[in-house]
Amino acid sequence: MSDAGPLDVVCVGETLVDFLPAATGRAVREVESWHPCSGGSPANVAVGLARLGLRSAMVGVVGADEFGHFLRDRLAAEGVDISHLRQVTEARTGLVFISLDAKGERTFTFFRTRSAEFLLGRADVDPALLSRASVVHCGSNSLLLPESREAMVTMLETARAAGRIVSCDPNLRLHAWEDPGELKALLARLLPLCTVVKLSEEEISFCTGAETPEGALVALSSMGVRLPVVTLGERGVVFLWNGERVHVPAPRVEVVDTTGAGDGFVSGLLHGLVRWYGTPRALEAATRAELESLCTFACAVGAQVVTRLGAVAALPRAGDVEAWLPRRPPPAG
Repeated sequence: MSDAGPLDVVCVGETLVDFLPAATGRAVREVESWHPCSGGSPANVAVGLARLGLRSAMVGVVGADEFGHFLRDRLAAEGVDISHLRQVTEARTGLVFISLDAKGERTFTFFRTRSAEFLLGRADVDPALLSRASVVHCGSNSLLLPESREAMVTMLETARAAGRIVSCDPNLRLHAWEDPGELKALLARLLPLCTVVKLSEEEISFCTGAETPEGALVALSSMGVRLPVVTLGERGVVFLWNGERVHVPAPRVEVVDTTGAGDGFVSGLLHGLVRWYGTPRALEAATRAELESLCTFACAVGAQVVTRLGAVAALPRAGDVEAWLPRRPPPAG
């Protein structure tokens, strides 16, 4: 997909190659055979949205190498618009090797030092592209360099000024930052620009200073985030709407690998927000029951992801989730 027609969601950030082991139960150093897959949190969300039937686009940077071509081919095959997934010769595509040991613990080995994803910059800011979408969604992992940070802030400011829903899942990787204080300062600029913010329970202290999910929801709301959400793993999610804390349980599934569960949740939630609302102004009229229904669907999508190894293998397609798709509750009264 690369025409100039309308889009549902533009995703901005890192696109990486995830290498998954042919067999689980071994540490990275013991794996003998690997399978390459598309990865990177915003890219996973773009794939999840495309599989659910929405028109998604990916904005980011990969190398002009075989892995960069691989990612463009994989995303395009999923139906993601890659017209703004830029390739460069001065850096290589980032790689991640993931394994599960005998106890089910994940091990990540990153090859991302000075990788292409960090070269996001002014060249990637396209107001015309952003204006074609209902939602602009971003992560924070590709923003190590000052130019990339300014580019992301500009994109979110542009989307917000155009009346678009702005979404962020920071998906923190603190080990990548020489000075995590720079990330904290960046989030203080990014999060107040957002309509929707999804944090994991492990991220709330760093991102908000709060020590509990409830405290994080209030802190995000005080920043101006209209729909703050905290995921709780197998316990589901909590969100805040019009001052009311709402808990939504997650379905019980057999967990194989939790990688990408949050990305699946985000794709399910954004799918619902696009289908039912489409703009921050329309979202204002949402009811608790509607958002609870959308989060229930999003939890089901996220739960599906953990049933297979890898972040994208089990992302469901629209035809697989017809029975899960929520129907908008009738107006009260």
